[in-house]
Amino acid sequence: MLEVVAHLPRGPVFLAGETLHCEVTFSNILNPKDESGGLEVLAWSSVQIICQCTVSESRVQLPRTSALSTEEASTTGCDTSFVPNKGRLGRKGERGLTVLCTRPKILFCDLKLQPGSSKTYHYEEAIPTDAPPSFRGQAVKYSYKVIVGTQRLEKSTKLVRVPFRVLILYGLNDISVYNEQEEITPSNPFLHNQRKENSVLDIALQVISTVTARKAPHSYNITNAKGKVARFLLFKQAYKLGEDIVGMFDFSEGTVQCVQYSVTLQSEEQISEECRRKPSQGSAITSYVRHQETCVDLVKSHMNIPIPLTATPGFITDIVCQRWRLHFEFVTSVDDLKGQNILTSNEEEFQWQGPPTLHVETMVWDLPIKVFPTNPLHASSVTLMKTSATLHVTS
Repeated sequence: MLEVVAHLPRGPVFLAGETLHCEVTFSNILNPKDESGGLEVLAWSSVQIICQCTVSESRVQLPRTSALSTEEASTTGCDTSFVPNKGRLGRKGERGLTVLCTRPKILFCDLKLQPGSSKTYHYEEAIPTDAPPSFRGQAVKYSYKVIVGTQRLEKSTKLVRVPFRVLILYGLNDISVYNEQEEITPSNPFLHNQRKENSVLDIALQVISTVTARKAPHSYNITNAKGKVARFLLFKQAYKLGEDIVGMFDFSEGTVQCVQYSVTLQSEEQISEECRRKPSQGSAITSYVRHQETCVDLVKSHMNIPIPLTATPGFITDIVCQRWRLHFEFVTSVDDLKGQNILTSNEEEFQWQGPPTLHVETMVWDLPIKVFPTNPLHASSVTLMKTSATLHVTS
C-alpha cells in the first residue's frame, strides 16, 4: 500500500510574499492483509498552490476576467497542473473559480519504492504578494491549498490537499527598498559589520509594528440634538490581530444623562459595484466582540475589546472590500432621573433608588478603525487547520 503524506513544518499560516515549505513523503507500507505487496512504481508527482474563490450567486456576479477558467487552470504551466474543481476520490470536487494557480513543480519521475521504504521531497514556493487573503465572508470566500498529485503507471491521478491560510500586508512588493540600510548610528571600528538581508517576514513585522504603534490619542465628543453625552478617548486607530482595543469614556462634562452604552467590533464586507447582483444591495456586517456597561452616575468608564486572531484584516480585491469599525450604541434618558433617597440603618447615609421606568432614546455611531495582520506564528497557535494530510493508495 502506498502512503503519501504532505506536511507544512512551519504551520498553516503565511504572509503573502513568504516562501511556503512543504515536505512530501512517499512510503511503501507493508499491509498485513496483503501478502502480495511488492515494489511500488510511481510515474510522476508534482506540487502547486491554488487559491479558490467561492461566491454567493444571489449576491455576487463575477466578471469573466476576474478568475481563471477551468481550461486555463488546467493548461497553465504544463500537463501536470491540477484542475481543483474536478472530482477526486468519489467526491464532486471543489466549487468556485481559481484566482491563483502557481506553476506546478515536478518532484520526481519514475520513483520505485521497495516494501517498507520511503522517500521525502521538499517543495517550496513563494506566495505572490498580490494574492488575495484567506477570507470566509457572507458573500465571498477565498481558500488556499497545497495540492500534491501523483500517478501510478496506467492508473488515475491521486491528489492530496493541505489547506493553509494567507495574510496580506500591502506595500511588500519590493522588499529591496527595506533592505537598503543606511548607517544612522555610529559604527564600531573594532567590530566587523556584516550586512544582513531582512526576510519578508522580518520586514512585514517591522512595518506592522510601526503602523500600529501608539502615537497621539484621539478624542471624540459624542453629542445629540439635546447636548453633549460624553467624550470618548481612543489611544490609537490602527491595530493588529490579537491586540486589545482600549478606550475611555468621560461623562463628567456631559449635559445629557447616559444610562447605558455598548461597543461592538464589526467588519463590513462590501461587494464592488460591477460585481453586485443588485445595484441597491448593501454591505454585510459581521459582529465579533461586544462590550456593554451601565453608566448611570459614572464619571469615567473603560472598554477593552480583543481582536480575534482568526479574523481577516482589512483588504480590497476586484470583487470585495473588507473594512473594520467600532459600532457604538448610547442609551440616553429623555427626562431627568428622579429617584428617591432611602434612609439606611446608618442615619447619616442615604441610598438612592432609581425610578421604576425610564423614557429613553438610543443613538448609534460608527468609528472606522484599521486592522493589520500579525505574526503568522501567533495566528498558527489558535488555528484549527491541520498541518498535514495523508492519502492511502491501495492496489
